[in-house]
Amino acid sequence: MSFETSRAGCALVGMVHLLPLPGSPGYNSSTAEIVDCALRDAQRLIDGGCDAIIVENMGDLPYLPRAVAPETLAVIAIATAQVVSLGVPTGLQILAAANRQALGVAAVAGAAFIRVEGFAYAHVADEGWIDACAGELMRARRHLDAPVAIWADVQKKHASHAITADLSMEDLARGAAFCGADMLIVTGAHTGSPVALADLEAAARAGLPLAIGSGVTDQNAAQLARLADALIVGSWIKEEGDWRKPVSLDRVKRLRAIIDA
Repeated sequence: MSFETSRAGCALVGMVHLLPLPGSPGYNSSTAEIVDCALRDAQRLIDGGCDAIIVENMGDLPYLPRAVAPETLAVIAIATAQVVSLGVPTGLQILAAANRQALGVAAVAGAAFIRVEGFAYAHVADEGWIDACAGELMRARRHLDAPVAIWADVQKKHASHAITADLSMEDLARGAAFCGADMLIVTGAHTGSPVALADLEAAARAGLPLAIGSGVTDQNAAQLARLADALIVGSWIKEEGDWRKPVSLDRVKRLRAIIDA
């Protein structure tokens, strides 16, 4: 399973952060409004030159580890299917670590990939303990016969990885590759934090395609595009660089031009 676009070089992957969903503390809208906002942001990402989109329930904080209410999943499925219908490769992440649920939604909504935290190796996140899920997830994918690629985070942001401190970044990346990941994602310590170049170099030695999952801006995109197969951008492409705000078409176009230069 691979991620392919019609454009050569580094792919630009934009985030659609859903409004707070039913079942979350911040929910105060409607399904129609949530879908409309998702489609607005997705269309701006496409118009700006993104090669792919990831739909994520970022607005549902604080997150429950692996526990997502049925009503939440229902709206995620509706919104994801609508974004998929726009015709660009679409991924999905359901926070926090609701990876099996994300696989199921992706399979029925037609998404091309899911972003997975805790694929290989356990860690402690701000939501609590996150177990590895590769064994369960890969069996479920086989059972569903779903052509959904696994984009696996290596040393997930917003988390402590002290339990694996005796393993190098290369070890962790090779572990994710061994478990069957299709793409590796390397991030900084927090949302918007830059990636350490040494971590990119170490993860690349695992031999899988590599995505950068945080800290991409107009100041570093040109350099990072030479080091990775995809740049996942959620904060900088929003108005004023704030992930809570709508996607800025001008910022997406600027980043696309920098990557292509």
